[in-house]
Amino acid sequence: MSGLVETLTASGGPERAGFLNDIVENLWPNICVAGATMTKQIVEPMFAAMLPAPLNSLHFEKIDLGHEPLKLGNVDVHKAENGAIKLDVDVEWDSKCDIELNGTMVPKIGIEHVKLRGRLSILLGPLTNVIPLIGAAQVAFVNAPYLKFDYTDAAHIANVGFIDSCIRKIVQSIMASMAVLPNRFLVKLDASNDWFKTYQHPVGVLRLTVESGSHLGEDKEGKSFLKKLVHDVPDCFVKVLVSAEQEWRTKTVKNSRHPEWNETHDFIISDHDQQIELDVDDDDTASDDDIGVAAITVKKLLLNGGRQELSLSHKEQPSEGKVKLSAKFFRFVPEASSLNSQEPGTHGLLTVLIASALGISGQRQELKPSVAVSWGANKFSTAVKTDGPGADVQNPSFDQAFRVPLQAGSLADAAPVRITLMNGTTETGSVDVKLEDVLASPDLTLQKDFAIDGGNGAVVRAAVVIRGTQLLE
Repeated sequence: MSGLVETLTASGGPERAGFLNDIVENLWPNICVAGATMTKQIVEPMFAAMLPAPLNSLHFEKIDLGHEPLKLGNVDVHKAENGAIKLDVDVEWDSKCDIELNGTMVPKIGIEHVKLRGRLSILLGPLTNVIPLIGAAQVAFVNAPYLKFDYTDAAHIANVGFIDSCIRKIVQSIMASMAVLPNRFLVKLDASNDWFKTYQHPVGVLRLTVESGSHLGEDKEGKSFLKKLVHDVPDCFVKVLVSAEQEWRTKTVKNSRHPEWNETHDFIISDHDQQIELDVDDDDTASDDDIGVAAITVKKLLLNGGRQELSLSHKEQPSEGKVKLSAKFFRFVPEASSLNSQEPGTHGLLTVLIASALGISGQRQELKPSVAVSWGANKFSTAVKTDGPGADVQNPSFDQAFRVPLQAGSLADAAPVRITLMNGTTETGSVDVKLEDVLASPDLTLQKDFAIDGGNGAVVRAAVVIRGTQLLE
């Protein structure tokens, strides 16, 4: 089994992307049409659901993505752990656009320039011996991409800053839920593609400790007279974000420019190039809340021996502030002994893969199948499928994954995983999967067609997977 350095540096090395840019350039007119259609179909309902009135009435009147195609660079191709081809590539788009938004009691809003920058991870697999040789493509940004809009005649749009913040928040939220790790956008290249072979499991757990900070906030001598009267030293806390994983924050250390937190949190890692983003804030609203931000990739932190002091920037300018981090990395392994640990933290992972349902009975136009998964307090649900051209609503594919971090002792006397076939909001039937059966299965993976009790012969093709952890040094 390879060590930490070998794992982190296993790569084919960067390559040029000339031919890929040629392909994108030739496809750009088609990409623009498809992109405009997807943007309207996906973003408009989110405006209606998430924006306050009257902005929730915003809709697209025109979407022209311009003539400047995406630029690709710094390509890195290598094999993923599941045998798929992994292609990592930098993406940059800097284009003049013509996008118009309108709404009730809202002035017409024009977007004339869009900038987007990030790194894409493309998984091509599973590999097969049948044309097209690749079962599916999965696309995701490794980290949330940079996104900026320039507005037409922005000086004459009231509250343009607020409107811009709302629009970008919606777009970034959609991108994060669809295509920022751990979420991947799936494109089937083979209709019979096997979801169990396609899914890329997370690589492990990063146990991150935010140790301390130094020189945070303004020195007393540098403060204005008013700030000296209101607040001398900051009450500091740190927010930590890794891609689209849930944000975590430390406690607040009051009245200190040199706080010590020494708090630890576990993050599930899908790619070693994911960024650890730190946002240090002052908990006292009487002063400037934002103290500074910093970022480092998981790979760089671990290759530096798992310790790093990061310099903070404030409003894109360097500051004196610094934050010390330390980390350990635990890879996921098909072995459950780590779950017997007495230490706090994440010691394993329970993953439920829902591939499809087969043999659902009923009138096609009345069927709205989905699959609900529950384990204790954890509840998940697939997308709801409906009848339509090219859709087989009686044998729908779902190709979704749900996961639960496991703490020490999580599996002792644990409830079974319940898989429930739904029709709309009505339960058709269910099946309970005992974790003892999963632990007794090869590689701690129980994969089968589960017969649904009360489902009139319907089955759900699913897999329940348990992984333990192992410290990688």
